[in-house]
Amino acid sequence: MRKKSYKISEKTPDIVLEPAVAYGSTSYKVSSSNRWNPNVPFVGTQKEWWDHFHRIEEGPFYTLEEANREFEAWKKEFLASRLR
Repeated sequence: MRKKSYKISEKTPDIVLEPAVAYGSTSYKVSSSNRWNPNVPFVGTQKEWWDHFHRIEEGPFYTLEEANREFEAWKKEFLASRLR
């Protein structure tokens, strides 16, 4: 088997920054319209986490049967629209 040679750019950094560090740097700015980024870990107090959970719980609640019915209806409509 031949030995493969790999080209490595000389501009490649020696270290890789964690997402929180990379996104927090001045070279990358998050637009104000989209402040939430799944790649940046959320750090907060216990009270902030509980407040977050309680806000989620205040939203609409669907049983599994309801959610499955809605999904099946959406899927049927979606597939029918793809066949037109």
